[in-house]
Amino acid sequence: MNKITRIGLGMVWLLTAPLCLAQVSSDLDYLPNDIQYDANVPTPESVLGYPVGTWHVRHDQIVQYLYKLAESSPRVSIEEIGRSHEHRPILLLTFSSEQNHKNLPSLRQSHLAALNGNKQTASPLVLWMGYSVHGNEPSGANAGLLVAYYLAAAQGPKIEKLLNETVILLEPALNPDGLSRFAQWANMHKGLNLVSDPNHREHREGWPSGRTNHYWFDLNRDWLLLTHPESRARISKFHEWRPHVLTDFHEMGTNSTFFFQPGIPTRKNPWTPDENLELTHDLGKFHASALDAAGQLYYTQEDFDDFYYGKGSTYPDSMGSVGILFEQASSRGHLQDSVHGPLSFHATIQNQVTTSMSTFEGALANAQQLKRFQQGFAAQTEKLASKDKLSGYLLTEEKDKSRFKALLAILKQHHIRMHGLSKDMELEGRSYASDNTVFVPLEQPQYRLIKSIFSTRTSFNDNTFYDVSNWNLPLAFDIDFKEVEKGAWRKLPLSDSLPSLVTEASDLADGAYAYAFSWQDSNAPKLLQSLLAAGIKVKVAGGAFTATTNHGDIAFEAGSVIIPRALAQPEGWRATIDKASRAAGIKVWSVTSGLTAQGSDLGSRHMAMVTAPKVLLVGGEGTSQYEVGEVWHYLDQHVGLPASIIELDRLNNLTLADYSHIVMVDGNYRNLDEKLVDKLAGWIKQGGVFIAQKNAAKLAAKQEWLQASFASDKEIQDAFDTKTLSFADQEALQGKQRIAGAVFAGQVDLSHPLAFGYSDADVAFLRNTNMVMQAADKPFITVSKYKNKALQAGYASEEMQKLLSGSTNLVANKMGKGMVIGTTDNLTFRGYWYGTSRFLSNAIYLSPLMSN
Repeated sequence: MNKITRIGLGMVWLLTAPLCLAQVSSDLDYLPNDIQYDANVPTPESVLGYPVGTWHVRHDQIVQYLYKLAESSPRVSIEEIGRSHEHRPILLLTFSSEQNHKNLPSLRQSHLAALNGNKQTASPLVLWMGYSVHGNEPSGANAGLLVAYYLAAAQGPKIEKLLNETVILLEPALNPDGLSRFAQWANMHKGLNLVSDPNHREHREGWPSGRTNHYWFDLNRDWLLLTHPESRARISKFHEWRPHVLTDFHEMGTNSTFFFQPGIPTRKNPWTPDENLELTHDLGKFHASALDAAGQLYYTQEDFDDFYYGKGSTYPDSMGSVGILFEQASSRGHLQDSVHGPLSFHATIQNQVTTSMSTFEGALANAQQLKRFQQGFAAQTEKLASKDKLSGYLLTEEKDKSRFKALLAILKQHHIRMHGLSKDMELEGRSYASDNTVFVPLEQPQYRLIKSIFSTRTSFNDNTFYDVSNWNLPLAFDIDFKEVEKGAWRKLPLSDSLPSLVTEASDLADGAYAYAFSWQDSNAPKLLQSLLAAGIKVKVAGGAFTATTNHGDIAFEAGSVIIPRALAQPEGWRATIDKASRAAGIKVWSVTSGLTAQGSDLGSRHMAMVTAPKVLLVGGEGTSQYEVGEVWHYLDQHVGLPASIIELDRLNNLTLADYSHIVMVDGNYRNLDEKLVDKLAGWIKQGGVFIAQKNAAKLAAKQEWLQASFASDKEIQDAFDTKTLSFADQEALQGKQRIAGAVFAGQVDLSHPLAFGYSDADVAFLRNTNMVMQAADKPFITVSKYKNKALQAGYASEEMQKLLSGSTNLVANKMGKGMVIGTTDNLTFRGYWYGTSRFLSNAIYLSPLMSN
C-alpha cells in the first residue's frame, strides 16, 4: 500500500502559531504529523485544487470530494439521506473498520437492543460528528472535509483502534443552502491580498445572512420542530443509530476565543440527568488538553445553555446521548482583525479539527462510561415514568384535521408511541370521540422528551434563557390536551390504531347552485388560494348560515367560502374545485339553493367578494430575516401564495397600488423616511391592508395608523426595582426584563373576521418580546387581549406579567378605505405555531369582511 509519511515541524508550527495563520501549504498541515496516510485516498486539496481554507468550500465541492473519498476506502460508506429546499443532497458518511462495515446492520441492531435493556454486547461506540448548521459558520464544514480524510486515510495502531471500536457518523454540512450562500459571499469579496479590516464588505454579510437555510430559518432551532427537510432527514437517521456522543460545531463573534461544553450548569434542561453533565465535563478535559497543547485560548461553563430540547447539542440529551456544543471565534471571511490579533479562516478550521480529534480520544477513553450511561438512562427513564403521577395526555381536535395531523406527524418522527381509542368515551364529564382523539402514554422510552413537549412550567431556578423557555407543541398547534391521572388510563378504551383523520370526499353535483366549504380547517386558505389562482370567483360569509345541499341542510360557520355558479365561472371550474379540494383534504359541498334555512342568503351583502391577493412582504436590511422567512414559508409552503419579497429601501420607488396587502414584520424602523411614511399612509387610505408585527406595529401606532399605544422603554424599566441591585446583578435584571419565548393566553373575539375559523376563544400566543400594547378605548378594534393571568408556559418575570395583564396583543382598525392590523406576537413562529398562523391568513383573505 502506498503511504504518505508526515515528518518535520508542521504540526508543531501549527500548535504554536498565532491566530493570524493566514496560509497553509497543504491539507496535511492541519492533521497529526506523526502518522502515515494512505496515498490512494485523495486529499481534499487534490479535488478542490487548493488546500482547505484557501477559499470557502461550496456544498457542491463537498459532495464531489466526499463521493470520491468513499470510492477510495473500504472504511467509508456514504448515503444521501435527503435533499434541502434548494435540492442539495444531504449526506451522511459512516466510518468504521472494514470488518465493522461488513456487519453494520447487526452492530446497529445490537446497539439499539442494549438501549432497551437487553444484555450488553461488545458493540462499538457510536459517535455523530455534525458540522456547520449555520451556513455562515463555515469552519466546521471545512474541518469536516479534513476529519473525513483523516478517518479514511490515516494509518497506524491509533486509527485502527478508533475504527475497530467505534462507528463514526459524519454529517459534513447540516445546512447546505446557507453554507453555499455564504461561501459565494466570502469568495466573491476575496482579493489577492486579504483584507482584515472588520469594516471590509467581506466581513459585513448582506441580508439575508448565510446563517439561515433557504427560508431564512435557524436550523439549529429545528431539531424538535422538524419544519424543514434537513432536520427531518437528520432525525430519521439519529433514531436509527442513537449515538453515544453527538457533536455540534459552531462559530461565534470574532472577538471571542473558543468555547466547549459543558455550559452554565444551572441552565440545563431539568429532564437531563446530572450524569450527562459529568460526562460532558470528562470529555471536556480532552478538549482542554488539546487546546492547551496548541496554545489556544478557550473557556467553558460560562456561556450558552442546554435548556431548549430543539437544538443540536440538547436534543440528544433527551434520549441518553451526550450532545456537545463547540463555538469557535469566526473570521467571517478569510482574515479579520480581532482583539486577539488577526484571525484567519485557517486558524478557525484548525481548532475545529483539533477538537474533533479530542472528541475521538475522549470518547474512547470514556467508552465504558458512555455505554453504561446510555443503558442506565433507559432504566432511569422507565423508573421516572413509573413514578409520575400522570399516565399520559389525551389530545383531541374535532374540526381541524390538518392541524391535528401536522402535530401527530412531528410526534411520530420523534418515535413517540401513541394510541387511538377503540370507541367513543367520557372522562371527567367530557366526551372524547374515537375519530379525533389520541392518547400519548408516558411510560415509554421518550418519556423525558414528552414531558418537555407538554410542559406548562412557569417557575425556574435560573431565569436567564439563551433561547425559548417553552415549546409546548399542543399549545403551539392549538390542540386541546388533557393530563390523565395514573389510575384513569386503565379505563381508556385504547387501540394501537390511530384515527385516520381523513376528510370525506367532496360530492360536486352537476348544475349545483353553488359549492361551499368550511373555513375551520387549517388547509382552507390553501384551497381558497388555489381557486383564486385558477380564476374562480368566490365569496366569504360574514356570519354563520345553514345551506341546503344534496345531502340535506348543512351548517356553515362564519368565514366559510361560497363558489356561486352565478358569477360566470371559468371553463372546467368544477373539475378544478374537485382537484384542489382533494389536494387540500377539505370536503366541498354542493349547495342546491341560494335561500338558506338560517343566516344570510347566498346573495346577501354579508357575503363578500374575495379577489386574488397581491401581497408585498417587506424584507431587506433593517428587517428580521427570521420573521420575514417565517411569513414567507407559511404563505409559500402552507397557503401556496406567491408573496413578493421587496427590500425596505426600495419601497419608495414602487407603485404600491399594485399590491393589495403589505406585511411588515419586526425590525428597526426608527429612521424610516418621511416620504415613505406618507406614501404608506396614502396607500392604506386608498384601500390597502397593512399587517404589522411587533416593531412594525409600534411604527404603525406611532404614525397613528394603528389605534393603539405602546409602553415606552422607560415605563417598562421603571416597573423593576433596581435600588438594591449590585453590579453583579446586571445579567439577572436583563433576564427578568426579557421574554425570550413564552406562551401567553389570549382571549379572542370570535365574532371578529380575524378570528373566523376558531371555535375556542382561548388561544395560545408565542411571545418573544417585552412590548406592551394597549388598544385605544374604542369599540370593535380589539381582536385579542391577554387574560389577567396570561402566562401559560415558560418564563416571564412577575413584573412583566403584571405589565402584560389585560393588555392587547392583536388590534385591527379601519383607516380610510383600508385596514391596519397590528400584533405584538410572532404569528408564524418557527413555522410550527399553527395555532396563530390562521390570523395571518384571515388578515389576507377575510379583509373584505372587515372593511365593509
